[in-house]
Amino acid sequence: MNLMLPSARRQEGGKQPCIKVWKFDIRIPFVHYEWEIPEMIQACVVFLTGTAATQYLQDLFGFTFEMALSIVFVHELLYMVNNTMGDPLIGGWITPAVPLITTFLLNFEGTDRMYALVGIELILGLMYVILGLTGIATKIIDICPQSLKGGILIGSGFAACCGTYGFTSVADGGRGFFAYPISWSIGVALGLFLLFANGFGKVKFHSKNKVIGLINKAGFVPAVIVAGVIGMVIGELDIPNMSDVSSFWFNPLPGLQWVWENFSILGIGLPPAHILVQALPMAIICYVIAFGDIVGGTAFLEDTKRFRRDEEIDVNPDRTNICCGIRNLIECFFSPTCTMSGPLWSAMTVSVAERYKTGKDNMYSIFGGACTFNMTKWICQLIVPLVTLVEPILPIAMAMTLMIQAFGSFYVGINMCRTNTERGVAGITAGAIATCSNPAYGLFIGIALAIIMEYIGMSKKERRANVEEGIEIYVTNCRAELEEMDAKDAAKAAKKA
Repeated sequence: MNLMLPSARRQEGGKQPCIKVWKFDIRIPFVHYEWEIPEMIQACVVFLTGTAATQYLQDLFGFTFEMALSIVFVHELLYMVNNTMGDPLIGGWITPAVPLITTFLLNFEGTDRMYALVGIELILGLMYVILGLTGIATKIIDICPQSLKGGILIGSGFAACCGTYGFTSVADGGRGFFAYPISWSIGVALGLFLLFANGFGKVKFHSKNKVIGLINKAGFVPAVIVAGVIGMVIGELDIPNMSDVSSFWFNPLPGLQWVWENFSILGIGLPPAHILVQALPMAIICYVIAFGDIVGGTAFLEDTKRFRRDEEIDVNPDRTNICCGIRNLIECFFSPTCTMSGPLWSAMTVSVAERYKTGKDNMYSIFGGACTFNMTKWICQLIVPLVTLVEPILPIAMAMTLMIQAFGSFYVGINMCRTNTERGVAGITAGAIATCSNPAYGLFIGIALAIIMEYIGMSKKERRANVEEGIEIYVTNCRAELEEMDAKDAAKAAKKA
């Protein structure tokens, strides 16, 4: 179902109508794209995932929930920058970097911690914009060894597991497994099952069952709801106190005024040079992870084009970089956040794209689905009864987000490594990133180790030969393992006969 003005109609096979400004295709709701009811309904549930960012701000800076929600309000508003300016990807956190950012920030106290966060976001924003304008981002990331990329992802997974919302004890400030053992375990297990389990994956992509289809579109939100309800029933989580609700709309201005005066470049000024120097490696880690999301999201949408010849989707990584840079720079000047502004929420990009693939009658333009989702999600942050309803389950939602990120980081990071040398470098890099008080030390260790183990004394041709040999060995070992399994099955069958 779609709602739009005649001006939103496009020519068959053409681009969705827009206002062209340089690299950007600016689109206005209803005027340039339709309002999609299914994505609106979905956002009314999924919005709680973004709201979970309030937990980090409260833990790290001691903010009240209202102050943290004011910051998240701006963060959620800025998600619309990408889609409004012509980027079809649905933006998200730089999720794998969140536990590493937390570890880094814990090295600072008071105002210096604020400066450190502002410094990361400022440098990251500038990197996005500069690399997007020059178009050299791809070349820089190509230079980065696979072992280093894999080590960063694996290390972020370990950091999530060992962090506040993972397996840290309550005595050490843990708010994960040991604080909510039953609801945490059920939520994480169910969330992983819905997103990654082989058994459910076999069903969800081919089933015509509407319930399974709905669950598939909702990502891991059903798991958050189930864990939250169970947590409230058994007493691990508080029951929402709706009696405290005195208004329908949340007013973010008082909180934002304090943030502008005390927690942003506008209020506290630019970070000192020594903090910016310390923040630089952390910003590089964030960008390496984010660029992987840009590459993955771009490849996915290029594949999506095959299913819809009626609309030209302009996927431009340079524009994605610039849009993400604008979001991070606005945040560091007005309302910094620990999650950073990333290019991709993969689960929701996939969800919207899958419905888009089913045809023009179901979703007229991919921008309608993406923009409707992000705008509704932002509006939901302002509805006090809705936010009050989900507030008690936000720690569980945050924990589940990080555990799911850890699972994904592990399998992506491990798959990046093609040779035993790369696996060894990635493992030590990951261990250093996850355990050093400053994750930047782990990055430096990984760079040094990769140069020593993979580059010194090796030509480009020899390095390529090593990779080819590593892939061949892996394939041979897999085949041998499968043949061994077949032989055992045949032997068992022969015994029964």
